[in-house]
Amino acid sequence: MNYGFGNITKVPELWNRILFTLAMLLVYRLGIHIPTPGIDSAIMKEWFDQQQGTLLGMFDMFSGGGLRGLSIFALGVMPYISASIIVQLLCMIYPPFEQLQKEGAAGKHKLTVYTRYLTVFLCLIQSYFMAFGVEQMTVAGQSVVLMPGWGFRLVAMTTMTTGTCFLMWLGEQITERGIGNGISLIIFAGIVARLPLAIFNTFRLARTGEMSIIALILVIALVAIVVAGIVYFETSQRRVPIQYPKQIRGRKVYGGQSTHLPLKINISGVIPPIFASSIIVFPATIAQFFPDVAVMKTLANAFSPRGIWYNVIYVIAIIFFTYFYTAVIFNPLDVAENLKKNGGYIPGIRPGKATADYLDRVLSRLTFIGAIYLSVVCVLPMILISWTNAPFYFGGTSLLIVIGVSLDTMSQIESHLISRQYDGLLKSGRIRGRR
Repeated sequence: MNYGFGNITKVPELWNRILFTLAMLLVYRLGIHIPTPGIDSAIMKEWFDQQQGTLLGMFDMFSGGGLRGLSIFALGVMPYISASIIVQLLCMIYPPFEQLQKEGAAGKHKLTVYTRYLTVFLCLIQSYFMAFGVEQMTVAGQSVVLMPGWGFRLVAMTTMTTGTCFLMWLGEQITERGIGNGISLIIFAGIVARLPLAIFNTFRLARTGEMSIIALILVIALVAIVVAGIVYFETSQRRVPIQYPKQIRGRKVYGGQSTHLPLKINISGVIPPIFASSIIVFPATIAQFFPDVAVMKTLANAFSPRGIWYNVIYVIAIIFFTYFYTAVIFNPLDVAENLKKNGGYIPGIRPGKATADYLDRVLSRLTFIGAIYLSVVCVLPMILISWTNAPFYFGGTSLLIVIGVSLDTMSQIESHLISRQYDGLLKSGRIRGRR
């Protein structure tokens, strides 16, 4: 198989976009190592190592390791994702926001501004509870915070809120001037950066006897099966046939061609697991910092990755956001109307409302399969891996994000190459969906 990666450097615009994306991700990874002022990072990391197997491990995964040392990017992009969810939900149930969504670019700009303001509000709340909780933490009699009090809390709130706002801006810059979805790539970079350490720690546990050889083989086999399953489902499509009738204009014949409308099994991509994780992680992470409070301790235990309530709520949230996000990005009425305007039709289906109803039925079935697939991939491996004491980075959610974002970014790179009449990344064929 011959790869066409060399063609990337032949397209200056694409090459510049890739370099810009890599530069922005490098800035993000450098910021992860800058601690919040007033924190003893060594003690913080020592305390964090004692919390293995809790939800803090998953939050640390999404923050790219920023929570472990309480860096300036400790909150990651989760507050921004939570704010985006709230705004998109309001667009469906709140008439003024629904009207803004229909106003085109101007309305979209206003919704983006509201999302940013809401992100700041959520950051201030979450950073306050985190700062207050960190003040209570000690390791061998040593406090994590050098000088507790309102001075530290205000500095921590300002620092972490600013860090998340910077990441939000960074993600928007990558989306606009780089390649791929900026926010997804930031989460992707955080997971990939810690995968080598996760692999090393896994084999170290096997060498020291903390993980049996059978458990290690099980983890490797599970990761291979999950990766193969994700690639299969992410490239699978339901191709709806589209027919365009012949039109005679003068001496020329137009149309008369057959094509198809590709509907992916998982149209929503990696968004549902990310949305679901942000909803669960937000309150549960705050609870982890207050182990001495009875209510918070009960909440933290209930939302343990090994707990039944965590997995039940996680599955429900994934299914909900799969349907929700699919409805946001694909409107059968709009597709049916566009087909009708261009003279296209689905064989055996009348144009207009009948076509929209047909597409809606097909999409509902595909979305159901996609929701089940996402739930199984995200929950089942996490349960098995928690039993074997393997790192969170081998869980279904992290693998889904890494593979999904990789496929999406490769598809965008390939589109740039093909639009300029170069071979794609695979010279023997494009990255194409399965029938």
